[in-house]
Amino acid sequence: MEQDSGKKYELIQNTLDKGKKSRLSAYSDLIVGKKGFLAFLKYEIITALFANCPGAAGIFLRGIFYRLIFKKMGKGVMIAKQVTLRHPYKISLGNNVIIDENVMLDAKGIDNKGIEIGDGAFLGRNTIISCKNGNVVLHPKVNLGFNSYIVSLNNVEVGENTLFAAYTYVVGGGHMSDEIYVPLRDQDTHGLGIKIGRDSWLGAKSIIMDGCSVGDYCIIGAGAIVTKNIPDYSIAVGTPARVVKDRRTQKTGDSVSSAEDK
Repeated sequence: MEQDSGKKYELIQNTLDKGKKSRLSAYSDLIVGKKGFLAFLKYEIITALFANCPGAAGIFLRGIFYRLIFKKMGKGVMIAKQVTLRHPYKISLGNNVIIDENVMLDAKGIDNKGIEIGDGAFLGRNTIISCKNGNVVLHPKVNLGFNSYIVSLNNVEVGENTLFAAYTYVVGGGHMSDEIYVPLRDQDTHGLGIKIGRDSWLGAKSIIMDGCSVGDYCIIGAGAIVTKNIPDYSIAVGTPARVVKDRRTQKTGDSVSSAEDK
């Protein structure tokens, strides 16, 4: 995966420069992400009317009207109240996707493709998916536990049936720190990308760092910090995470907790 210099994300921050743009134009660039007053008006009306509607009625109404602002929205999608959307025209939802309360889907970027969520995926309460000019792809039946966080300055991909426990962080980018006397927020950003395989399980409060991959059929223990690639079928625990077992040699009845105790 090639490193992204992060210059394009810096341009997104510059949209807040009131000397160059009006507040309305800056708001439209940051929130709506699509040019034109009609696109702005459609976003404002739909989110104002339906974002906080409670109960089954709210889910029903969002299922009808949110189709007008998403890039794609499949059948049977259920979106709970108080879901925040940024650049929704770059967000694609498959069939039967479930999005719980207070989730944020932020597909912000200048030339990125945005967020793609596959059929049957579930996003737990307070989850944040943030594209800082990167892309995020969740394959079918990915399950993100509550308070999960995915950020992408390049590409983050999560394989089919993979499970995130609560407070899992996937950190797909960061700031450079070469210049001591330049504020970190003003230095270049980097984004190498992250790929997580299919049928894997990331334990509570685990962290996957930029540039790393997690293979298929892996288990990452609770609180582990992944700083290098994890091969297929691995059980990895600790800080930094280390492989302690191959699941293909795991005896029937063995648990993840037994591996974490080693």
